[in-house]
Amino acid sequence: MFPKVIAIPRLCKRHLNQFLKQHIRQCVTVPTSSVPHVCVVGSGPAGFYTAQQLLKGNPDIVVDIYEKLPVPFGLVRFGVAPDHPEVKNVINTFTKTAQSERCSFIGNVEVGRDVTLQQLRKAYSAVVLAYGADDDRTLGIPGEELNNVISARSFVGWFNGLPQDKDLKVDLSAERAVILGHGNVALDVARILLTPVDILKKTDISQHALDALSQSCVKEVLLVGRRGPLQVAFTIKELREMIKIPECKPNLNPKDYLKLNDLLPDLPRPRKRLTELLYKTALEPTPTDKKLWAGAKREWRLDFLRSPVHIYGETKATGVKFAINRLEGEDPVIKTAVVTEETEDIDCGLVLRSIGYQSVSIDKDIPFNMQKGVVSHSQGRVKGLAGVQVVHFSDWKKIDEAEVKKGKECGKPREKLVNIDSMLKIASSCE
Repeated sequence: MFPKVIAIPRLCKRHLNQFLKQHIRQCVTVPTSSVPHVCVVGSGPAGFYTAQQLLKGNPDIVVDIYEKLPVPFGLVRFGVAPDHPEVKNVINTFTKTAQSERCSFIGNVEVGRDVTLQQLRKAYSAVVLAYGADDDRTLGIPGEELNNVISARSFVGWFNGLPQDKDLKVDLSAERAVILGHGNVALDVARILLTPVDILKKTDISQHALDALSQSCVKEVLLVGRRGPLQVAFTIKELREMIKIPECKPNLNPKDYLKLNDLLPDLPRPRKRLTELLYKTALEPTPTDKKLWAGAKREWRLDFLRSPVHIYGETKATGVKFAINRLEGEDPVIKTAVVTEETEDIDCGLVLRSIGYQSVSIDKDIPFNMQKGVVSHSQGRVKGLAGVQVVHFSDWKKIDEAEVKKGKECGKPREKLVNIDSMLKIASSCE
C-alpha cells in the first residue's frame, strides 16, 4: 500500500493525544511480515507527541522525526515565552523519546527542499505532517506594510532566538505600543515589553532582544480587541501574570466591566473565574495589588470593541485608526462584532499583530487549501493523494474470514463479498 499521509491539527496536548489515539495508530497498517516505519515531519510538540503514541502503541514500530532546523522541539524552544521555563520541562520527555532505539531525529532536512513528499511516501509506511503553522494571518488594511508593524509570531521568534527572525527590525523608541488581539500570545508579547530587564536577563531570552529591550522607551501597552471583555481569548494564568508584573500597573476602564458582576452566576466556570478577576482588577483591587502598583513606571490596558481599519505613517507606523464595533447575539459570551461608522484614532510607534497563525504548503504534492491555510484532510487523512492499496495474502485471510463468518449467518459455507471497497476496508482493518 502507498503510505497514508496524515495531517496533525493545532490542538492542546489533551485533545492532541485523543486525536492521536483515535487516528494515528489505526492509520499505520502494513503487511504483518514487515516492520512499520513512520516518518513524522516536524519536531515540535505535535511531532513528538505523535512519536510517543506510535512507539507506545506498537512495540515494533520505528519512527523518524524530520526537522528543517538543526535543533528540535519547535514551539517549545521558539514559541514559549522565556519567563515560562516550567512549560519547557516537557523537553525532558521529548528527549527520552528521541533517544529511544526505535526513534531517530533527522535535523537540517527540509521537506520540499531536501526531500520530497513522494520520496517519503515510497520510503515509509506512513507520513505524518506535523510541521505546524509557519505564517501569519494578516489584516489586509492600508499601512500594514509600514516599518514597525510586526507580527506577534515574528516578535516571539525574535526574542526567542528563532534563526529566521534574528534580524527582525524592532524599533522600541516610542512610549506607546499597540497590540492587536486578546489572546495568550498577545499577553506574552505585552509582558515581555513591560517586564523589567533585570528579570528578563535571568531567562533564556536571546541577547540581541535583551539588548534592545534594555534601551526600550515603551511605557504603555494597549491590547485592542474587536469584541468585549466576555470574549477575550487569553486564560486566567496569563492575566494573573500581567497583573503582577513588577513596576507596572493595569489601567482598566471601570465602565468596561461594571455589568460583568451580574453575569457571573450564569457563566461556565473557566470563563467565570477569568471574568471575575477582570472585574475585581478594574473595580475592587486588593490592598496587595494597590501596593504593587504604587509608583509603577509602566502600564497596560485592554481596549474593546475596536477593529483596525488603517495604520498611519509615512515610512513607520505612527498610529492606528479603529472602527468602533457593537456586539450582536443573544448569548452573553457568543457575540458577533459588527462595525459601525464611528472611528477612533490611537497614536503609537509600534504595532504588533496578534490575530493568529496559518499553515503553509511545504511541498507541491500536498493538497493545500490556500483560502483556509490548512492541508486538505478528512479526519486527519490527507485528501487527494494518489495511491494504490496493495492486498497481501495476510490481508486476504481477513477477507476470507469475513466471508466465512457471513456465510455461517445464513447457513452457507461462505458468502462472497462482491463489493471491492468492502474487501479493501476489511483488508486494511487492524483486526
